[in-house]
Amino acid sequence: MRAYVYTLGCRLNQCESEAIMDSFVKAGFEKGDESADIVIVNTCTVTSKAEQKARRMIRIFNKSAKAVIVTGCYAELDRSELEALGDNIHIYGLKEKAGLLKLAEYLKTALLSYMDLNEAISSFKSNTADPFIFDASSFSFHSRAYLKIQDGCDNSCAYCRTSIARGASVSLPVKDVLDRAKALEEKGFHEIMLTGVNLTMYNHEGGGLGELTEELLKVLGPDIRIRFSSLEADHIDDRLLNTFSDVRIFPHFHLPIQSASNKVLKRVNRKYSIEHVEYIIKRLRELKDDPFIACDIIAGLPSESDEDFKMTYDFLSRNEFAALHVFPYSVREQTALYGAKDRVEERVRDERAEVLRKLSMILSRRYISRQLGKIVEIIVEKEKGGKVYGTSGNYLKLEIDSKSPLKEGSLVKGLIRDINPLKAEVI
Repeated sequence: MRAYVYTLGCRLNQCESEAIMDSFVKAGFEKGDESADIVIVNTCTVTSKAEQKARRMIRIFNKSAKAVIVTGCYAELDRSELEALGDNIHIYGLKEKAGLLKLAEYLKTALLSYMDLNEAISSFKSNTADPFIFDASSFSFHSRAYLKIQDGCDNSCAYCRTSIARGASVSLPVKDVLDRAKALEEKGFHEIMLTGVNLTMYNHEGGGLGELTEELLKVLGPDIRIRFSSLEADHIDDRLLNTFSDVRIFPHFHLPIQSASNKVLKRVNRKYSIEHVEYIIKRLRELKDDPFIACDIIAGLPSESDEDFKMTYDFLSRNEFAALHVFPYSVREQTALYGAKDRVEERVRDERAEVLRKLSMILSRRYISRQLGKIVEIIVEKEKGGKVYGTSGNYLKLEIDSKSPLKEGSLVKGLIRDINPLKAEVI
């Protein structure tokens, strides 16, 4: 029987989806595609568009799959809406999501007893609610290890449903993080991506992410590299920034900025100033040679005037981000901004989003053009069509030329000798 996981949303969802898929493979299920017998849809609730896509894909899967399992943030908030999409749909909210790691083993036994698949899924009960049970050290088919260290968020950004779905911030204890990271290193991984809903909220009432990163760098060897999935500005301090000088921290950073207007940031209850963001960017470029710095931007947030938008545009241009992830503001039920009277007209919002997407293409081309002739570290990822591909430390997807065979997951140094398409030669 074939199983497939379809993922929407953030890298944390990707991490959890990998763990779910791995549990099915280990239980003897074949790793399938969108026509699989069992399809797990891991949903996102960040935008109405993400929810719309989830509903569309669930309907499609429900026509061909024997069973569709829906989990993730959207499933947590709107269970009945998703159940109504068709027969043989099973909902696992966030408190039940961890139980999916035990479902495959249960199904293997239940199906041997000639139990109907959907009956077996409905009868499955698990009291596993630990959000950190998604242990990346068990992955058997990935060149990069994901390590979930944090979940939930204590901020209440006025547009965000994710914090409503995920709840308060919780952190994996430092010792557990260190033990799991060492286990990943011992399994031969050369890159660990730290993930969470709000990574910089990790143990923010204690030593924070800075202390954790210091401890990781003490226990990990010279051939391991660390990448951060996303870093919110409000808890980025000098202690954390100073750790980035270590060569084992990849020069790739993602900052959810959302707006470069302090007025707008205050309106949507973001916890930092744009001056602090600019300070972070300045430090990152002092600590790393031309790092890949990407950001999230929301176009048309409530109260965003033409002047506010120009501030954002000028800020992004001036700081030359390597990539912009642009989202048109999406009205979300249950959030503080639902029903806001100072919303930007949709036409204007969409025009601004398109302007920012065009700026992103310009900035990305500029960044890539600067990489020609540079030496980068690369994690080897896959072979396809006789060619080998990988991702550089500064997050460039490239083709790798090598005189010797390359092992998936290995760490190599390469000279970027072509940027269209991106190619590197192992040195």
